[in-house]
Amino acid sequence: MENMKKYIAEFIGTMVLVLLGCGTAMLVGCDAENGGGYILTALAFGLVIVGMAYCIGNISGCHINPAVSLGVLLTGGMTPTEFFGYVCAQCLGSFAGSGILAVIFSLGGVNDKTGGFGSNGLAGVNGSAAAGAVVEIILTFIFVLTILGVTSKKANHGSFGGLVIGLTLTLVHIFGIGLTGTSVNPARSLGPAVITGLEGNTDPLACLWVFILAPLVGSALAACTYKFLESSKPAGKK
Repeated sequence: MENMKKYIAEFIGTMVLVLLGCGTAMLVGCDAENGGGYILTALAFGLVIVGMAYCIGNISGCHINPAVSLGVLLTGGMTPTEFFGYVCAQCLGSFAGSGILAVIFSLGGVNDKTGGFGSNGLAGVNGSAAAGAVVEIILTFIFVLTILGVTSKKANHGSFGGLVIGLTLTLVHIFGIGLTGTSVNPARSLGPAVITGLEGNTDPLACLWVFILAPLVGSALAACTYKFLESSKPAGKK
């Protein structure tokens, strides 16, 4: 029952992330010339994390991202069974959030300025899967490394942890939106890509593997790096 509550929390958190983050992108677009859409979308994703961290953080840890859950798994913070349950809940939450957006924008006749339910793509890197993967690996590495540091038992950030994590997600979005749309989250990419495919646009599905694989690689690198840094003893101590 305790794990089920965690899974429900992860479902709700991921649903809200996709609904408000991708929904904002759909409404404001991502105008490279003015940059206003970049900032608003980045803030939307970051603020959702802040809100959810203080809402469900005490229940599930507020991962709402398979890449984050992988980092926690590799650093010994959860079991493989819990990891599987988290990822399933996160993916279902992404589908739910995307489904709600489909109802609002498709049935309500609202214009989707991204043309793809806020799905990720490779247009900003001229269609290069390799370049897109590098961007996602680096940004996920930064994001997950921050989370592992902030949530470490050795950290002493008090009640500011959620704010630090949310601001970091905002930062990586500001840099990455113009390149890949910024995923750093396989679940966040999955729902919008599938819903877009059902609408007849299969482009996001064709490159979806980049936004599933690259964040997981970045997370694994962050976990290994953090374990090494945390285990390192200060100079002069035996």
